[in-house]
Amino acid sequence: MSLLDLLTGNTGNQVAEQAENKYGVSKTQILALLAVAAPLVISYLRNKSQDAKEAESLNNALDKDHDGSILDDVSQAGARQGEGGSILSHIFGNEKNTVENNLSQNTGISIDKIGPILAMLAPVIMGYIGKEKQQNNVGAGGIGDLLGGILGGAQTQAQASNDPLSNILGSVLGGGNSQSSGGGLGDILGSVLGGGGNNNKQGGGLGDILGGFLSGK
Repeated sequence: MSLLDLLTGNTGNQVAEQAENKYGVSKTQILALLAVAAPLVISYLRNKSQDAKEAESLNNALDKDHDGSILDDVSQAGARQGEGGSILSHIFGNEKNTVENNLSQNTGISIDKIGPILAMLAPVIMGYIGKEKQQNNVGAGGIGDLLGGILGGAQTQAQASNDPLSNILGSVLGGGNSQSSGGGLGDILGSVLGGGGNNNKQGGGLGDILGGFLSGK
């Protein structure tokens, strides 16, 4: 399953409907959030995995808690919100509030709801990574390459498609995927959410694409 398949398939739609029903935020906004948050999380995990201890920790967490079963039973997303919040705190650290503020501004989801919704999405994103890891038989030493491959494949697929979620994903990856090494979260976040995508087919920044996508929400 590609990252774009996660966004456009049953899993993405079902978790978006679940969050819509729980928080009264439109499904369109939640799918847009997922299209930005998933590559952002994966990009930062890839950077963290360059450290051998972080790679081992991520590998163990995926083996223990993220086997991909959530992709077939997204009702787990609501039940695992607490876990999702912890995942996000570990990934983003003291930048978590900055991430949430930026995502709130870009998607129009209010700041009081963005954190809880992201906490629902995080176990789904981790489940997706865990399933890819199992299918590719990857250990700690190959985590970084696996994550890079997910992002690279998604970028290629997004560029070949012309649906709205592909345009969002392509804009995100056009900037975020350039952080091959050394870039901290601030660099990734600035590139992803600052509209710096150099492969943006629409000409405008991510905000322009999101604005067009969300105008019909």
